[in-house]
Amino acid sequence: MPKGASEGNGSTDLNPFTDPVPDIRPLVWEDIVLRLLFAAAFGIAAAAAYYLTQRRNRAEAASFVATMVLLAVLLGMVSMVIGTNIARAFALVGALSIVRFRTVVEDTRDTAFVIFAVVVGMAAGAGAYLVAAVGIPIVGLVAWVLAVWGRSGAQPAKPNETALQVRVGTGTDAAATVDPVLAKHTDAARLIAVGTTKQGTAVELSYLIRLKPGVAPLALLGELNRTEGVQGVEWKDAEKK
Repeated sequence: MPKGASEGNGSTDLNPFTDPVPDIRPLVWEDIVLRLLFAAAFGIAAAAAYYLTQRRNRAEAASFVATMVLLAVLLGMVSMVIGTNIARAFALVGALSIVRFRTVVEDTRDTAFVIFAVVVGMAAGAGAYLVAAVGIPIVGLVAWVLAVWGRSGAQPAKPNETALQVRVGTGTDAAATVDPVLAKHTDAARLIAVGTTKQGTAVELSYLIRLKPGVAPLALLGELNRTEGVQGVEWKDAEKK
């Protein structure tokens, strides 16, 4: 007899948190709704942990937060579709491999949170509610500690400094290309971060700059965009990096 089943009518009284992986049985619509609701709730909790520990403003984070919640629900559905059927799992992997995602993840932390949303969604779909319920606060706490540690080590922007991001091709000498333009238009420019983007085909340079008196931001951006080797320029408020 399945665990928790009554002898009379076969109904179950499983506690989703004390019995994280219920016995294998055909899913009824109540089970499906319950698991997807848990997946959505866990996805929202994971997205909240991301939102509270990242540096982006609300508008920049909104798309990624929505993606995390939807991923959790979708992976909950995937887990229910697969169940314990290995052949179905391989068939689903083959079908999903057709899809190609070209969105470049700007921050490697975002990749970890994508996996976080996938895990909690699969946990809800498999009925392992306790795993997600315990894991979410632990991951959230670790992410918060790491975010505070990272921010404490960051050099704060000085008054009148603005964040500037310049993207150049990997074969371009960034110092010879970008530095002369910055020297022409700014009193101070310090490089604070360097990273690759566009799947390694470009290098993104992050500066904190202070414009010379009378120099308009558009003049700097225009000259950088006209410089050979520069693929893109982005002007940001230094307080919202």
